[in-house]
Amino acid sequence: MITRRDALTFTGFAIGAAVLLPRLSLEALAQESPAANLSTLMEPGPLGDVWLGSKDAKVTIIEYASMTCSHCAAFHRQTWPTLKERYIDTGKVRFTLREFPLDPLATAAFMLARCEGDAKYYPITDLLFDQQANWAYVQKPQSPVDAMEQMLRQAGYSKEKFEACLKDQKVYSAVNAVKQRGMDVYKVDSTPTFFINGERYKGEMSIEGMEKVIKPILGA
Repeated sequence: MITRRDALTFTGFAIGAAVLLPRLSLEALAQESPAANLSTLMEPGPLGDVWLGSKDAKVTIIEYASMTCSHCAAFHRQTWPTLKERYIDTGKVRFTLREFPLDPLATAAFMLARCEGDAKYYPITDLLFDQQANWAYVQKPQSPVDAMEQMLRQAGYSKEKFEACLKDQKVYSAVNAVKQRGMDVYKVDSTPTFFINGERYKGEMSIEGMEKVIKPILGA
């Protein structure tokens, strides 16, 4: 369960060095990040994965992200729309976003995205990434939680629904289980981290960087 007080305890340090990591070349990332076992990597967490794209796609992308990570938000604003249009919607890539919250506020955001089922997952995460500066980094007297509550009203979340989502122990435990497995099994230690056909890439990726990886797999 996340309380409003819990969500407000996050700090810039909690968002952390992971957000501020310099971009590395794809070659360096691949060398320091051995491929994960694809069969175990595909195993879903307690709430299941929300996949987009064809099951028959040649390329599978799994992203571990935090809702309060600025580089994650930049990826979803700048790279994600083109990736989706060119590759996911055309059946070439299959994609899922997995929870790796770096602080209680990010945990709360993922819980809110999860509590209405799969259909609301990407609409809510897209909204929160797009508007991250307007809720995660608001200045007093408004709190991040209050700003997020106001923002989600446009997605149909009443105050009662909002509060109920944050008190759902099952969802809270499931979100943290995804993060813990990412840390323990796949050695995820920063966000965003992408697994492309099992190969790990750390840090924000441009569409050009993504295409350098996925085009050879597609034979393009």
